[in-house]
Amino acid sequence: MKTARLLSLALLVIALTSASSAKMLVQLKDAQGKVVGSAILWESGSGIAMELNFENLPAGEHAIHFHQNAKCEAPDFKTAGGHFNPDGKKHGLENPEGHHAGDNPNFTVGADGKAHFKLEDKDVNLGSDSHSLFSNGGTAIMVHAKADDQKTDPAGNAGDRIACGVITK
Repeated sequence: MKTARLLSLALLVIALTSASSAKMLVQLKDAQGKVVGSAILWESGSGIAMELNFENLPAGEHAIHFHQNAKCEAPDFKTAGGHFNPDGKKHGLENPEGHHAGDNPNFTVGADGKAHFKLEDKDVNLGSDSHSLFSNGGTAIMVHAKADDQKTDPAGNAGDRIACGVITK
């Protein structure tokens, strides 16, 4: 009897853990089509968390955003559209009028061209509402050539789009 209860409890824990920790992998490619990184996304609280790994990127500080279209056509990735912005707000995490749901903190690539970091975005989710990264057929993760100034509308003077990955179900 005790073994059956323990087994039932263990199965329940496994089921809950699996349901709440579903993760998805997104590969990011440069303009030549070479894979330069990956993002693992999962639900976290009311938003999402991501673990990102990059290689062969230019050293220095870079912006990373969610863009509105699930398209990453080289060489300039313009097909990804603007930042994911379901609330029609201004750009920049430091903007007093609010920010795009797709705005994120900058990250730094080392002299070896590599970066590994985690971030959370409480303004997007993996559900089915207007803030879902799957809305409108999906979105894209975009790495920019420069850092985001976190206030200039519409894109923070972050420069060219240098790596892109499609987020779809």
